Amino acid sequence: MNFRQNAASLIVLAMLMLLGATAVAQDTALKIDYQKYKLDNGLEVILHEDRSDPITAVAILFHVGSNREEVGRTGFAHLFEHMLFQESQHVGQDQFFRKIQGAGGTLNGGTWEDGTIYYEVVPKNALEMVLWLESDRMGFLLPTVTMEAFQNQQNVVQNEKRQRVDNVPYGHTNYVIHKLMYPEQHPYNWQVIGSFEDLQNATIEDIHNFYKKWYGPNNATLVIAGDFDEAQTKAWVQKYFGELKASPAVAEPKAMPVSLTETKRAFHEDNFAQSPEMNMVFPTAPQFKKDSYALDLLGDLLSQGKKAPLYKVLVEEKQLAPDVSARQNSSEIAGDFRIRVRAFPTSDLDDVEKALKEAFTRFETEKFTEDDLARIKARTETNFYNGINSVFTKAFQLAYYNEYAGSPDFITNDIQNTLDVTSADIWAVYNKYLKDKPYVITSFVPAGKPELTAENSD
Repeated sequence: MNFRQNAASLIVLAMLMLLGATAVAQDTALKIDYQKYKLDNGLEVILHEDRSDPITAVAILFHVGSNREEVGRTGFAHLFEHMLFQESQHVGQDQFFRKIQGAGGTLNGGTWEDGTIYYEVVPKNALEMVLWLESDRMGFLLPTVTMEAFQNQQNVVQNEKRQRVDNVPYGHTNYVIHKLMYPEQHPYNWQVIGSFEDLQNATIEDIHNFYKKWYGPNNATLVIAGDFDEAQTKAWVQKYFGELKASPAVAEPKAMPVSLTETKRAFHEDNFAQSPEMNMVFPTAPQFKKDSYALDLLGDLLSQGKKAPLYKVLVEEKQLAPDVSARQNSSEIAGDFRIRVRAFPTSDLDDVEKALKEAFTRFETEKFTEDDLARIKARTETNFYNGINSVFTKAFQLAYYNEYAGSPDFITNDIQNTLDVTSADIWAVYNKYLKDKPYVITSFVPAGKPELTAENSD
């Protein structure tokens, strides 16, 4: 998993901002010592000792995101992220926050297409309390999940959608892209926040069944990282989590990459946008596939630095935009390669689309050097190490690799897979996924300026 590109990493980066963490490049070879074992109920536990500071991070990753939902039953995973912070059978309303913050710690959580993460970073003497709290909401949540509580959190989610999607510039971009990119039955067709209609139509039985199916210990990884006593911590884990019952076994999601038979276009007059924005999106490969690593580097070669063709054509020469980005989004069952251009206020997105195609031609004719590729790899490697510089980020990454790659050891394989990419690999994925291939293209323009939209957009 390239730390910069994976969808889940956006959650981690947001959490880092809350924690006030700073990234520091490391020169030593990657080595993260850990112990891994499994409880009888299937919970996988990973311990990583780091006594550099008297703090401990706890992360629980449930292998359930919006990709575990079904058409007509969307938004449940995100809603349960909220529900788990409210109360459980032995922990009163809002006591999760009060107890952990009262101990001098921080806590948060996040849901994305492929999973749900909860974390705490606390002084080491608060570890037992955290384990008790986490075990209670894993095993004893349902008695507090009433229809009244469920409806209350629906209102919270509606307000969240207004604040983060409806009333922000370009807030509906992902919704439009996913609807055009993925068929109706594909789990990435709908947004993580789900459909309000689905939530309103849900019964209490629907809600309880979703939790029983996906939030058991056998569908989760618990990571404890930082300053702790190993024997005591193992005893606490057994005491608080060992009694929990496993959920029925569920199958791992299978890769569901998609393809397009034709280019799909859409435009939207955005009441909050000040400048037109274009997204050109190509379906690609899921995470951890060989192609995904080459696509990661291709994005930087196309857009990063003054030699990059997208930058040279759109920013320097045609002066259509202040910047441009290109990146691979690698997720569990599918992936996409996205080029985003937030143009200057008067730029016509027709001109932007033509400039993007001109930049592709420039890339093919001018190519790139081995030095260019080495520079991009070095930056990627630095960013990777920056992403595991704290006990919290190490806890998250160990949990992530365990759940989605099958072992925490894959953290070493992952960065090496990037460093092993060759120039031939770059050209192979460019030709396979981008060159002359259909794509999804969105034009978001300020309200009242439809003339800035790319042609033939619906």
